[in-house]
Amino acid sequence: MGPLRALRSLGNSFGLAWWAKVETKQPEVTYWFGPFLTRRSLKLSLLSFIEDLSNEAPDDISHTIVRAQRKEPLTS
Repeated sequence: MGPLRALRSLGNSFGLAWWAKVETKQPEVTYWFGPFLTRRSLKLSLLSFIEDLSNEAPDDISHTIVRAQRKEPLTS
């Protein structure tokens, strides 16, 4: 495990990591995108994630940015 990944994992274990909760309709799926050390780095990466997701043509995509601790599963 690289040092950046270890730092993100540590931040997540303390509930300090930044996550995006991305929800789609038709199909109805919730994706958790993260963890990130800063809100800014999450926002920069989130744009490409949503763009890739939109290529799958869901009816609607919405997202919420939260600071939290997340565990598996990251998709439901």
